[in-house]
Amino acid sequence: MRSLNQPLGGNDMPRSGGPATMMRLPAQETAKGLDACFVGIPMDIGTSNRPGTRLGPRQIRDESRMLRPYNMATGATPFDHLQVADIGDVPINTFDLKSSVGIIEAHYDEILSAGAIPLTLGGDHTLTWPILRAMKNAHGPVALIHVDAHADINEAMFGEKVAHGCPFRRAWEDGCLDNDRVFQIGLRGTGYSRDDFNWSRTQGWTVVQAEEYWYRSMAPLMQQVRDTVQDMPVYISFDIDSLDPAFAPGTGTVEPGGLSTWQALEIVRGCAGLNILGCDLVEVSPPYDPSGNTALIAANLLYEMLCVLPNVPQSTTRP
Repeated sequence: MRSLNQPLGGNDMPRSGGPATMMRLPAQETAKGLDACFVGIPMDIGTSNRPGTRLGPRQIRDESRMLRPYNMATGATPFDHLQVADIGDVPINTFDLKSSVGIIEAHYDEILSAGAIPLTLGGDHTLTWPILRAMKNAHGPVALIHVDAHADINEAMFGEKVAHGCPFRRAWEDGCLDNDRVFQIGLRGTGYSRDDFNWSRTQGWTVVQAEEYWYRSMAPLMQQVRDTVQDMPVYISFDIDSLDPAFAPGTGTVEPGGLSTWQALEIVRGCAGLNILGCDLVEVSPPYDPSGNTALIAANLLYEMLCVLPNVPQSTTRP
């Protein structure tokens, strides 16, 4: 029986100490031998408004020191079933976004070739495009659960086709997505025209605007997602600005009227049972939330993503 990595507990080392890794897990240079891995992409050169997401992975790791291994709500114990480690950050080119896209794709090609499921700490949303390219390289087109305030399907920004407002248009062009199984959840705010959201609908994607679920549970929607995706390989991309700025002000492009933290948990927990190939949590910008709460929420959502990966049983049985 193999020995599985465990997070460093708060009774073994004060939470103000220990390794500066996700959940204070062991660090590892590569994904070899891992079932899942946390990996950071410290990037904000694709950002169009407030910068700072290059600092996101480090603060998410710092705030993750409060997480414990047992999920009290779902009964999931991911570290009893998966070999997990923090494999550090992708060495992007901070002066060249297009070069960074290639670096990220190659890095994820290696992670996937090792058989590990990557859980990514972002970083601006540009990074999801090269990750989806790597997913296609390994598995073909994938289903997508995209949680965001913005559709991120711009043809271009300032004449550039590589930016954090364009990743899903680029992924669609590259044939990375199964169009009948793409969900965009939480979209809202102002736009330039109806096409800002309707372009996605014309591709066959399901667009769920935030207003549709004000004061409502997301559980029925996630049942629809599961019924549609079924056993298709699926990728989860979660932009922290999908949450209302009352919960997550530390991001670059805030929009009022967003999702609550409990709706976010319903979305992620509602992915249990799906064939998840990878996940990301993007657009955390620490300078805009000195409290660290935005990064703390991000760390919790990444842990919840780990809890719904394949081969992690869910058990809500209580005494």
